[in-house]
Amino acid sequence: MYTPEFSKPRVLSVSQLNFYIKSIIENDARLNFVFVTGEISNLTDHYRSGHIYLSIKDEKSVIRAVMFAGNARNLKFRPTDGMKVICRGRVAVYEPTGQYQLYIEDMQPDGIGALSLAYEQLKKLLAEKGLFAPEHKKKIPPFPNSIGVITSPTGAAVQDIRNILSRRFPSADIIMCPVLVQGENAPAQLIDAVQKLDKYNACDVIIIGRGGGSIEDLWAFNDENLAYAIYNCKIPVISAVGHETDFTICDFVSDLRAPTPSAAAELAVPDTAELIDYYKSQKQYVSSMATLKLRQEYNALTELKTRLSVVSPQQRIFEYEKSLELCKTKIQHFVQETINKKAADITKTAAKLEGLNPVKILSRGYSIAEKDGKAVNSAKMLKSGDEFTLRFSDGEIKAKATGE
Repeated sequence: MYTPEFSKPRVLSVSQLNFYIKSIIENDARLNFVFVTGEISNLTDHYRSGHIYLSIKDEKSVIRAVMFAGNARNLKFRPTDGMKVICRGRVAVYEPTGQYQLYIEDMQPDGIGALSLAYEQLKKLLAEKGLFAPEHKKKIPPFPNSIGVITSPTGAAVQDIRNILSRRFPSADIIMCPVLVQGENAPAQLIDAVQKLDKYNACDVIIIGRGGGSIEDLWAFNDENLAYAIYNCKIPVISAVGHETDFTICDFVSDLRAPTPSAAAELAVPDTAELIDYYKSQKQYVSSMATLKLRQEYNALTELKTRLSVVSPQQRIFEYEKSLELCKTKIQHFVQETINKKAADITKTAAKLEGLNPVKILSRGYSIAEKDGKAVNSAKMLKSGDEFTLRFSDGEIKAKATGE
């Protein structure tokens, strides 16, 4: 019977064992370049260091993973718990704890493009922070003196904008801000242009945009910092990125979204020809309304004058003057009649007195006085109040005796 010869066992330290396992795993070429799909869980995003720590799991198993800041900065989306992803990286052992984990170098959403997911995530984030709220939108001035245009100096969009602005509202100045509209350096240039126009209050309204393209071509306009630059800009901003069906974050945060650069130019300024026609029609309208108003006011004034004439103090004074004049005439007539009557009485009395004038009586010849048909020979025969008759040759006079 064969009996194997046992040698004395070799005792390893924990560090030695971990190092050995690490060397085995890291020397396996199949583990140095792997693609792993699964669902994210236990995600911790260290904002200070930029490292992302997480676990990738499926229905049966889980593996720890880490994505260092250098690789995490290249992500176009924000990883979240529950998101299904495809990770590319390598498997290695973290020697101090003896734990093997996946070191992720690249990560893509499983089932949707990274850019599309990043777009939706950023859109949701900024909406929750209120950057798209209608109450923050500034009004576009109706008659701007100057328009800032932020776009590529070589694209078709800049020519469309210039042509339309010059044709519709030639009195406005165009301030060109040539920038890159795609590529790695484009967001910084777009942000710088917006901030400079705003800082120096260089224009009344800003048009920012470019022609159409793929989501990759338009990605500079989905930059989060550009969104904040537009949101904080005191000058109204019109976004004109892509064509009618293209939407970017810039469209949502701007004060007004135009479907195309040409449409943005039309929204930024009024049409001079339309203004002339409008003001001509307004002039005619105002003239006709003024004429109508004057006619109405004249009729109202005439009616008021008629009504006032009935109750006006002047009219009453005039009526009182007429009444006074009539009273004056009546008084004068009454006085004259009275004078005439008194004059007639005086004349009659004077005639009677004249008839009783002793001189005249004596010139007419004396006649015997009679009372009750009897001759009165002496005045003593008459009492005061007795009536008697003096008879003359040419007539008689009735008289009354007095007490004297």
